[in-house]
Amino acid sequence: MLKLLASYNKEEDAVVLENASQNTIYTSPFIQKKILHVFARKVQNKIRNEIGNVKFCLIVDEARDESKREQMTLVVRFVDKNGFVKERLIDVIQVKDTIFATLKQEICSALSHHNLNIQNIQGQGYDRTSNIRGEWKELQTLIIQECPYAYYVHLFAHQLQLAFVAAAREVVDVHAFFQSLSNVINVVCSSCKRNDEL
Repeated sequence: MLKLLASYNKEEDAVVLENASQNTIYTSPFIQKKILHVFARKVQNKIRNEIGNVKFCLIVDEARDESKREQMTLVVRFVDKNGFVKERLIDVIQVKDTIFATLKQEICSALSHHNLNIQNIQGQGYDRTSNIRGEWKELQTLIIQECPYAYYVHLFAHQLQLAFVAAAREVVDVHAFFQSLSNVINVVCSSCKRNDEL
């Protein structure tokens, strides 16, 4: 990433990697995380500007990361100035527990952090197949109390995907097809030339 940035900016090229002084090569994990944090903030600010003050729907899902910590993803769905429906991931939040009160507090905190008004929520959707599905109903109720127009929209796409995967495993030909397709995609995507040829 540093090489790419340096290739676009002569001033940066003069002070990074081989041209840097011995103690400032900017490759330590701490510095790399700081650089990524700056990029993330710039992307989040661009998304925030794109949203503006329009009404939006909030899509929330939860998952565990590799270290088995609970994380909650926040996606905002809105109509942009040109009339196109957009979905943007605005945050991935680590939560200490999956109690509905904690989830609501974290959602409100994230919205506030991104200068998004909770009163602008026009819809809310959650993954009902998750292991905390009982908490989603309570969370949905809490958000509706604060924003009465935040109607609940069920996320059928995720359930459809799970049903499709389960059905595909039962039919040997379908399972073999998708297994082969996965291998083809991996081979093609590993090379720009192969991708262009396809």
